[in-house]
Amino acid sequence: MALFTWNPEYVVGNGLIDAEHKTLFELADRLHCAMLSGQPKTVLSGLFVQLADYIRRHFSHEEMLMAKHDYPLLPDHSEMHRLLMMKLSKLQDDLNGGKVTVTMGTMEFLRDWLHHHIGKTDRLLANHVRKAQMTRSLSA
Repeated sequence: MALFTWNPEYVVGNGLIDAEHKTLFELADRLHCAMLSGQPKTVLSGLFVQLADYIRRHFSHEEMLMAKHDYPLLPDHSEMHRLLMMKLSKLQDDLNGGKVTVTMGTMEFLRDWLHHHIGKTDRLLANHVRKAQMTRSLSA
């Protein structure tokens, strides 16, 4: 069974965010499959960079959405993003330096982080955006 499987429980109700989350799962699954099949370190490193870059862009989109809709939890949400990016950057440095390879522990950490972050934190954001949009449309 795949470690990164998209399912409807991850849908937060924002088209852009949902599409990007689905892509995150696809990229993470590609990395996981490459790890399991014993792909060379260069392949794993390339897939890891692709995933980290996509996560960075996704976080930027989320943070713009939060700012646009005056999301009160923006500082906390952004800090969660920053901490994950620091961890991914450290892992990438270790990969590039030959200190470590992609492990099941890394993949499980990422799966658990995405599950929790999307299921709880991003759902709060999507609910706030929906309410803000409804309020704006009612007052227009």
